[in-house]
Amino acid sequence: MLDVIKLVSCYRMGQQKGDSEELEEWLPNSNEGKPKGRRQRGTDETGEKKKVTKRVAKPKEPKPKAERKPRVARVPKVKKEKTNTKQQTEDAVLPKPELQQYVAVKEEASHNACALIFTVVYSFSSLFTNLHLYRDMPDECPSSSQHVPKVKKEEPDDSFTFDEPAQKKQKTTNSAQGRPIKLKSGNSCVEDLQMNWDPIQVLAEKSGVEQWVCANIVQLFQEENTIPFMVRYRKELINHMDADAVRDVQLTLEELRSVAKKSRSVSQTLKKEGVLTSELEMALKNCTTADEIDHVYAPYKKGSKLSKARRAKELGLEPVALALLQEPQKLDLQSSIQPNTKGLSTLDEVATGVQEILADMIAKDKETLTYVQSLKPKDIAKFSLYTDFTCDVQRIQHHQTLAINRGENLKILTVKVNIPDRVKNDFCRWCINVRWRPQGFARPELMTILKNAVEDSYKRFILPFLSRGYRSKLTASAEKESIAMFVRNLRQRLLMCPVRGRVIMGVDPGFHHGCKIAILSPTSQILHTDVVYLHGPAKHKEAEKLRHLICPTIVIGNGKACRETEAFFTDLIKQRFFKPLDVSYCITDEAGASIYSVSPEAVKEMPDMDPNLRSAVSIGRRVQDPLAELIKIDPKHIGIGTYQHDVSQSLLRAALDGVVQECVSFVGVDINICSETLMRHIAGLNAGRARSIMEWKEKNGPFLNREQLKLVKGLGPKSFQQCAGFIRINPETVRRYTSKSRHFYSYMFINGLTVTVTTAEKKKGKGSGSISNQFNPLDQTCIHPESYSIALRFLSQIGGSLDQMGSAGLRQGIESSLKSRGLDVLAKSLDTTPETLQLIVDGLTQPPGFDIRQDFEQADFKREIVSMNDLHDGMVVTGRVTNTALFGAFVDIGVGRSGLIPKRFITPDKLPVDQRQRSLALGPGERVEVRVINVDHQRNRITLDLIRVLR
Repeated sequence: MLDVIKLVSCYRMGQQKGDSEELEEWLPNSNEGKPKGRRQRGTDETGEKKKVTKRVAKPKEPKPKAERKPRVARVPKVKKEKTNTKQQTEDAVLPKPELQQYVAVKEEASHNACALIFTVVYSFSSLFTNLHLYRDMPDECPSSSQHVPKVKKEEPDDSFTFDEPAQKKQKTTNSAQGRPIKLKSGNSCVEDLQMNWDPIQVLAEKSGVEQWVCANIVQLFQEENTIPFMVRYRKELINHMDADAVRDVQLTLEELRSVAKKSRSVSQTLKKEGVLTSELEMALKNCTTADEIDHVYAPYKKGSKLSKARRAKELGLEPVALALLQEPQKLDLQSSIQPNTKGLSTLDEVATGVQEILADMIAKDKETLTYVQSLKPKDIAKFSLYTDFTCDVQRIQHHQTLAINRGENLKILTVKVNIPDRVKNDFCRWCINVRWRPQGFARPELMTILKNAVEDSYKRFILPFLSRGYRSKLTASAEKESIAMFVRNLRQRLLMCPVRGRVIMGVDPGFHHGCKIAILSPTSQILHTDVVYLHGPAKHKEAEKLRHLICPTIVIGNGKACRETEAFFTDLIKQRFFKPLDVSYCITDEAGASIYSVSPEAVKEMPDMDPNLRSAVSIGRRVQDPLAELIKIDPKHIGIGTYQHDVSQSLLRAALDGVVQECVSFVGVDINICSETLMRHIAGLNAGRARSIMEWKEKNGPFLNREQLKLVKGLGPKSFQQCAGFIRINPETVRRYTSKSRHFYSYMFINGLTVTVTTAEKKKGKGSGSISNQFNPLDQTCIHPESYSIALRFLSQIGGSLDQMGSAGLRQGIESSLKSRGLDVLAKSLDTTPETLQLIVDGLTQPPGFDIRQDFEQADFKREIVSMNDLHDGMVVTGRVTNTALFGAFVDIGVGRSGLIPKRFITPDKLPVDQRQRSLALGPGERVEVRVINVDHQRNRITLDLIRVLR
């Protein structure tokens, strides 16, 4: 029967307007998340309820006592456990074959035994409203005396299930060329963690990636490889996983390492206090999550009272508790009574002490915790988080979880987890009849002690453990998805196609302090800066000033006075005020520009400029080269994603830094013209190495080839391996650079493939004698230096040469060779992998100056403006996604206010095939065709429906 849970809530009264608007952003649509077309269990296809028939216990055939094997209680022993985690897990969930006749748990108990319910209480002064919950529960449960069929073997799984990000569920087995390829050297991860479980197996289970791939990723990280290097140059080892998937495995690995570190730390603490036993140490080494460690360590924390179990053990009752499980027929509690000793003076005190010890043993037993975590339904019932809203717990939106957590932190909400009594009943039956069943016959008074111990353990230990586990899993899943949203948004913002070859006017709009303007050359050099007052009485005079400064392309920041400034320029364009120039403009996001304008980086770059004018420069450069400009700003200030203050700041920082490194590396960097700030983000480099490279250039002039990077101080073989493939040496840049140099270069001749340099000073540095000073055309490509010899042999096979790189003739020759012989055969003949050969083919066929960003969206330029008053329901318009959140995507349709496409309207059938596996599937910069569903002029909101993504 499908369990039904309802939760009704009321919002606090007297909220301020700002708070109300913020809360409304948290609230989902009341109809969202409701299952459609799902037939309830217990009903037929017509919807009528099936007749419920009670299962009648069949009489059990008597067996000779001699054939019946006695139950041996599984008391934790001082013994090193095997590292076979799979076998341990199966043993932890299943009773032994000879004990299955005693199992008194329903076969489907784990199917609908537990549900998670949040009780949310809104508080305002003395006013608070309890959110009432109820759940349909069966009238009766099977008693432990009933005969129950044997328990079927179950696959162990997590204690909860969520909609995980797409990359976590991606299939690696069926990749285009994926096949198991393992690194030759051994993996020391197991020895490093020193836990009782296999880290690779647990990593594979938690990340959803195959074990051989996890083993390779772990070893690649141990060898200090970066994610961009692994994704581009070690595809065969990671089974063609993308950067997000590898980063997810990395984060999971770090979590496991932190668990192992915490386990060792707690063990050391307990050892110093003299309370560490072999059983306790084994329990700590069995833990796979921080919550489990906290659960085991809680009774021993400083400041906490001496646990009841420890007091009972100090009284010498531990052997009595073990005897109750192992030899109950010989146990005599009367013999443990000591009239003059507190805690042992009466039979009741002795029984209570034994009960406390048993409760503590039950709560720390790995098999018991595994079983109680498995008592969860596969179809968890519905519950409400907000007024008139119900949804399946498995489909709870991540932003709702973060909203609840935020409300709880602000003391607006009180959150409680209610677990139905059925979980307790099933747990107690299982403990008494299976896991902690006494060996042999136990008298009723001893069974009463055991029963009380199980119930006490559940109440004091297991229930809080489950509650913490559910909350932490919900929060961790929501944080992970929120961070993934940040990563996707930032990647698409950074990889927007640059607008090259144009002189641009950047405008930072304003009212009283005027509009700050900056004229930038096609290479982003500052040509002129000024301040014009376009919204004052002298605006016509200011327009005349603009006539002499204007350039064909204007970029306006979307801050205060943006709409008024846009209208001003639109009017001038309609009047053909700038004739003969054909002027167009675009609106760009200026988030973070003001913060950057006063940063040390901006001061160093533009030392004598007013901070307000620096903002205008930054706004213009964001369109000329978004990547080069936005990496100067903290990603959290770029205005992407949601709930950035409600997630782990360390995880968010690591993920955003990782995606910046990924974007910079994959685009490639011309080492001779890039800034030091941009250079820091290349895979394998950091601030110190970037500074060393800049100093080398200042002293020796431009780099002529990648090999010269080995001359830089602090750049070792590993750093060179990681960064070399992402660094470009452009001969045109070298020519321009050296034409300006007067100190080091007396003559430079660039002809075809060779660069000859005569310097006034001899280079001094490590290994300078073995480094060539000749230009290598392959240094312009994505081909790694370690594959240069393979590339040359490949060109020799097809009859090509380096001077044909990027030409149509070479491309035709390569395509013909691949078609006739095949990629795998060619790779085998060259003694390399198909992945490496494919990368070589890409590098040889791409034209000089190829930029991967040319396939991404570019800023939209326009000449006129529309307003919200021009919109009506059903109207079809085009726009560009400006930001995505966990509940939908915001789209700029050119009316001064972004519209929202709710998540429920972003369905797979409306998306291109390559985007259907991504969570939400839209990102900043993408052009979309949308239909206006509703225009709310009062609240200044526009609701849109996605029609299609424009390519």
